[in-house]
Amino acid sequence: MITEAPATTFETAEKLGLSKEEFTNIKTILGRVPNFTELSIFSVMWSEHCSYKNSIHWLKTLPRDGKRMLVEAGEENAGLVDIGDGLACAFKIESHNHPSAIEPYQGAATGVGGIHRDIFTMGARPVAALNSLRFGRPDHEKTRHLLKGVVKGIGDYGNAFGVPTVGGELYFEPCYQVNPLVNAMSVGVVDTHKTVSAISEGVGNPVYIVGSSTGKDGIHGATFASEDISEDSADKLPAVQVGDPFQEKLLLEATLEAIETGAIVGMQDMGAAGITCSTSEMSAKGKHGMTIDLDKVPTRQPNMQAFEILLSESQERMLVVVRKGQEAAIEKVFDKWDLQCAVIGEVTDTGDVEFYMSGECVARVPAEPLVLGGGAPVYQREYEKPAYTGNLEKFRLDTVELPSDWPGAAMKVVQQPNIASKKWVYQQYDSMVGTNNVSTNKPSDAAVIRIKDHQKSLLATVDCNSRYVYADPYRGAAMAVAEAARNIVCSGGEPVAITNCLNFGNPYNKGVYWQFVHVIKGMGEACRKFDTPVTGGNVSFYNQSSDEGPVFPTPVIGMLGILEDPAFHMTLDLKASGDLVYLIGQSHDDLGASVYLTQVLGVDASPAPVFDLDEEYQMQQALSALIKDQLIRSAHDISEGGLFIALLESAMAGDRGFDLTTDPSYRKDAFLFGESAGRVVVSIRPEHQQQAEALMAAQNVPFMPIGKVTDTDILIDRESFGKINTWSAKYNEALESYLA
Repeated sequence: MITEAPATTFETAEKLGLSKEEFTNIKTILGRVPNFTELSIFSVMWSEHCSYKNSIHWLKTLPRDGKRMLVEAGEENAGLVDIGDGLACAFKIESHNHPSAIEPYQGAATGVGGIHRDIFTMGARPVAALNSLRFGRPDHEKTRHLLKGVVKGIGDYGNAFGVPTVGGELYFEPCYQVNPLVNAMSVGVVDTHKTVSAISEGVGNPVYIVGSSTGKDGIHGATFASEDISEDSADKLPAVQVGDPFQEKLLLEATLEAIETGAIVGMQDMGAAGITCSTSEMSAKGKHGMTIDLDKVPTRQPNMQAFEILLSESQERMLVVVRKGQEAAIEKVFDKWDLQCAVIGEVTDTGDVEFYMSGECVARVPAEPLVLGGGAPVYQREYEKPAYTGNLEKFRLDTVELPSDWPGAAMKVVQQPNIASKKWVYQQYDSMVGTNNVSTNKPSDAAVIRIKDHQKSLLATVDCNSRYVYADPYRGAAMAVAEAARNIVCSGGEPVAITNCLNFGNPYNKGVYWQFVHVIKGMGEACRKFDTPVTGGNVSFYNQSSDEGPVFPTPVIGMLGILEDPAFHMTLDLKASGDLVYLIGQSHDDLGASVYLTQVLGVDASPAPVFDLDEEYQMQQALSALIKDQLIRSAHDISEGGLFIALLESAMAGDRGFDLTTDPSYRKDAFLFGESAGRVVVSIRPEHQQQAEALMAAQNVPFMPIGKVTDTDILIDRESFGKINTWSAKYNEALESYLA
């Protein structure tokens, strides 16, 4: 018998973000009018953040099967793939955009903490973290405030937690001025026979809450993440969680030790929607129910109401189902680590989640209708091609004048904030804790994480150029997958699988939804080509404001790769004077959406760069063969800034120079600064030239010799561009000058 007074009007439901249709469905599911606590449960579970109601139809069209997949996409807290030798890798990327826009330090910190919990709740030890960050104009005071807070939050939490930050990306575009994007990725390793599922089963098994106490931080955080940023958003600071990395470190060690006891049936992190989400999702997955006594939940504040306890998103908490009779083993572990471990309920066979307080039932809801993949609503929104795309198609390259000062033009490109060194950011992160990060001292396009006591290593990267995606969502999304794969291959590895973080504006905006649909289609095609199934991820809608409109569509790709043998690890630095420099892949007279065109010349409307998926794949196959035959000494992909920046970055990493000759069949600016995809720059010992050329010819990929490595001089078409140290200084100082 439900004792709490019912909420009998739609107005209450509407205030909680529910539609009239959804309110009607809730009454049908329950067979009665829900009370306020039950309505709050539905409001968070059916929010976009938890239910994916506006995206799941299209997400299911992505390739989700593969020879290495150990769990189906979305089935567990994170993706899980077989990496051989009895090991699996758990990895996932998620957003914490809205919290970071309001309180950047805690928003970013708790984003890092939450994604790591998703990994170790599966039994995996996190071994690496990456991030993808987007902000507005770098010279704006608000941008400086947000960036400094976010970077410090990521650094403070990750450094204290003891997991190295091994890679990431940072972009600045005006569209992110109000809505920054903060996407965090975690990678973990686990023995395949020690994984844990987010499931609840076994009638009578006790249900524990472990870790931190429950407070009022983060209440309705899932709902907050499912609405546009507005002037009132700052008033919702309680919707931003507060993190404690030292508590999380204890929770990590205790959790992994508790798994060793064999007493755990299932376990789930308490992220979005807190106790509500974990109890309902675990119950629905196990086709069981739960009774939960909210009076037994350790709280930080007195007199918390039922809905506050249920919806709180306080950090560093887990829900654990334990085998009955083995409670002592679990309690001993958590007591050892000085962590709270409280029995708050038990598993039932009713299929309902029932919550009690002061001896009375304050909410009773069937679990299955609450959850994604169960009875949660699924919508397909209307979409149409936005008007802005017509302006992009009007661009004509022949209207762009060639520069009269080539070194000056190149220097402007180098100092653009989307090109310049991100040293100011990554120096605040501990990249070496755990001593498994191979790529700190041996720079490569993807991060390389050594697996101790094994020959193989993991590779990881995050990639997305949102300006490309804005110009052409289908092509831009495919390019993001291709670039991630290119980074893995350039580092000597094999692409294995992806996780994604899909950041968009309001899905009820027809233009935004058109972007979303075409991104999914382009991503799906590329993933099938590279045989990199989607293991899971995150959709973040509502990244827009009344002033700035929606952000660029930003489908961040987190890709996992495997390096089978350390001998195949390929770095990007030029090695020795006299080595030959080659361009592999097809060049074009193309400046579309390039940094040179948009940020140096100020041409805002242009199409996405040229991209051919089949040619990209073939080029990567050839590059992989070159690496395995040990015919090249360095490899670096060509992306933002074009060939010149790729070669300059390789030169700076090796403290060398280069003598480059451009191809007169192309415009010189397009050859140097164009960002056509599917290309890499490599260096080759002179004695390997014939073998390397023969292999590339046999693989039927375009290639051309474009110069050689020098001691320190940079020359292009015999024109001196100065010494490498001059360019290094400008490259390293540019971003900090914006942020000073």
